[in-house]
Amino acid sequence: MSALLGRGPVRHQRLAPHRHGFAYPACFFLLPLRRLREQPDPVLPRNRRAWMSFHDADHGDGGPDALAWAEGLLQREGLLQELDGGELWLQCFPRVAGHAFKPVSFWYGERADGSLALVLAEVHNTFGEKHVYLLQGDGLASGAEVQARKVFHVSPFAEVAGRYRFRFFLRLQGEAPRSLARVDLDDADGHPLLQTSLSGLLQPLSHRALRRAALAQPLHSLMVVARIHWHALRLWLKRVPWFSKPDAPLHPLTRSTSS
Repeated sequence: MSALLGRGPVRHQRLAPHRHGFAYPACFFLLPLRRLREQPDPVLPRNRRAWMSFHDADHGDGGPDALAWAEGLLQREGLLQELDGGELWLQCFPRVAGHAFKPVSFWYGERADGSLALVLAEVHNTFGEKHVYLLQGDGLASGAEVQARKVFHVSPFAEVAGRYRFRFFLRLQGEAPRSLARVDLDDADGHPLLQTSLSGLLQPLSHRALRRAALAQPLHSLMVVARIHWHALRLWLKRVPWFSKPDAPLHPLTRSTSS
């Protein structure tokens, strides 16, 4: 499989204490980084200037090789051998016009037979902090729910409490390849608070596909940040409770729990 480009909606719905939702068009890369290590894709603008590009330093520890970071993390967690030579796909927003902000990126770790062994959800907040949720369970690629405690500050309008419920759907081959990542948040009392998703149809990365995506969303990354602040203002005007930012968790990784 080659590098892929996805286009589809980002959806966000707050359920309490006041309902508030939005949906915006988005584009994202889905990159087979192990394959690209052996055979770079000439179409993918990687670690160089382009209107839409991928930079390794936007992920992991900020170093020049994001794949090495992910493999090192899995090695420390005793999980690298479970992939047994399978692919590590990275789904992420592109860097646009030199600017990058990626609220969440997903690393999909496949076994040699193509089944999905694990997912790394790499979460960034607007304070320059990062946390990783390591997700495991049967049926990861076909919508099975995986849960993890919320331990990392993302928004001042949601306290660091409760649990995330993750669901994924991946179809990389056949008719109409597509991906769906859904992340819902329940509050500390177990009540549904937020429902979010990123989905899209997938196509092989090409110069034409990149041009069309750039023309459709020429300031994609900057608009992500602008929309975060715009909707924060609207939530503040609705008098949604505000929570101060706590210290970042001491451990940079949180494992999923049983549902």
